[in-house]
Amino acid sequence: MTTLTSLLVPHAERLLATPTLRLFTDDPARLPDFSLDAAGLHLDYAKQRLDRPARAALLALAEARQLRSRIEDLFRGALVNPTEHRPALHTALRNPDDPSACVDGQAVGPLVAATLQRMDQLVDAIANGQSRGASGEAITDVVNLGIGGSHLGPQLVCDALRDLHTRRPRVHFVSNVDGGDIDRCLSTLVPARTLFIVASKSFTTPETALNARTAEAWIRQALPGPDAIARHFLAISANPARAVAFGIAADNVLPMWDWVGGRYSLWSAIGLPIALAVGSAAFRDLLAGARAMDQHFRDSPLAANMPVLLALIGLWNSDALGAETQALVPYDERLTLFPPWLQQLEMESNGKRITLDNQPVSGHTAPVVWGGVGTNVQHAFFQLLHQGTRRIPVDFILPLSHPRSPPAHHDMLVANCLAQAEALMVGRSRAASLADNPDPTLALHREQPGNQPSSLLSMTALTPQTLGALLALYEHKTFVQGVLWNINSFDQWGVELGKQLAATLLAEMAAGAASRAHDASTRDLLQRYLAARGG
Repeated sequence: MTTLTSLLVPHAERLLATPTLRLFTDDPARLPDFSLDAAGLHLDYAKQRLDRPARAALLALAEARQLRSRIEDLFRGALVNPTEHRPALHTALRNPDDPSACVDGQAVGPLVAATLQRMDQLVDAIANGQSRGASGEAITDVVNLGIGGSHLGPQLVCDALRDLHTRRPRVHFVSNVDGGDIDRCLSTLVPARTLFIVASKSFTTPETALNARTAEAWIRQALPGPDAIARHFLAISANPARAVAFGIAADNVLPMWDWVGGRYSLWSAIGLPIALAVGSAAFRDLLAGARAMDQHFRDSPLAANMPVLLALIGLWNSDALGAETQALVPYDERLTLFPPWLQQLEMESNGKRITLDNQPVSGHTAPVVWGGVGTNVQHAFFQLLHQGTRRIPVDFILPLSHPRSPPAHHDMLVANCLAQAEALMVGRSRAASLADNPDPTLALHREQPGNQPSSLLSMTALTPQTLGALLALYEHKTFVQGVLWNINSFDQWGVELGKQLAATLLAEMAAGAASRAHDASTRDLLQRYLAARGG
């Protein structure tokens, strides 16, 4: 990788010495050549510190990594997750008609289609009042119990599509093991009318298991009949036996598969809360939008491929220009949850230090992803972007219309988004500050260097289709960057140690004493907790 990225160094040196605005004046055709459309999205990356020779070098890097064949591997079910010996066929969830998507020689499309049909039946039964609880009352509220990929994606989509909610039923989310989270939710609900979805691939995830047991106790206290759990719980799991052992009826267990990673699973039965919130038709539209991006990604040449270009821009900013973070700023309050969803997608996927050749990586991999919703963040962290000392690339996301926002509101929102992107690029010179105010000291403080790189993704409207395309775009960007860094984007072994240590600490809490095996700091903190707890 060092050899490949070293090819970028001369381009980086040239462009770091070139104001971005000059790239526009030197190249009148820059804008059309540094923007493209795909699956209802428009990407403008003309404000990146990038020119044609640098882009050509990045594309050469992608060719050297045999990216085109790796993309086909993804879609066809090759073992792109070698440490777990699995494919990663989330694209098949959006296109069950693709006969090339196979696991062990068998097409997975029929499994996906059958599960979608079961989801449709469940949604119809609950929406029509046919699905009833143990006391005979219709289900009015559904609570999704999950964490990570079994929570972030569905909650993001439900929040983003809030204007389409049918409210038959109302959908709620609980993820945190903090007991205040589930208490906040259950305090507003009626047990006889509440259905829980336990979303856990293994059905052993500790946080989800504890929340499920708390929900079980809540139901049993109010509805002591023998069929209470069977009537008030569904499960989505790759381990149906554990779900049945919990008390969930076998007919109420929907499948997950080992060939779908948790953070790529909202397109599967894990998306049941989405279908319940917005209806089956809108959920199918979400899948269709993602499928359109899939087709673009699979079929388009690398030089005109939106996920590939987004990935190359990210690699350019981190590996060539030295940026260590990536800010994501959606200018739509419905996308408030997009930054945390992307944090999990990129940082859990590509936060790796060992290559597929079992060697340490030669540089950094995933950047630190962070952000927030505009215009709020203009009054939070944008000062750092404009006048801080770090190079921080920004992805702006902007729906150009909003069904519930008055024109004056949306005009101001869009104006602010465009202004921030422009200001980050052009900055403000000391001379311009002096022209406004002759105080040289004040001019020094008002100066802004500019040249902060940004891209802007826009769509005519935020719909199920464009949202699906947007999520798939970033999924594929993440995969491409994993290929470029020669790492496995689909495992997450780094989370295992913390889980193991937490299990040990829980056992010690039950025993009421800290083990000498811990370091002094951990042992002291545990003892302080036991004292505060009273045991």
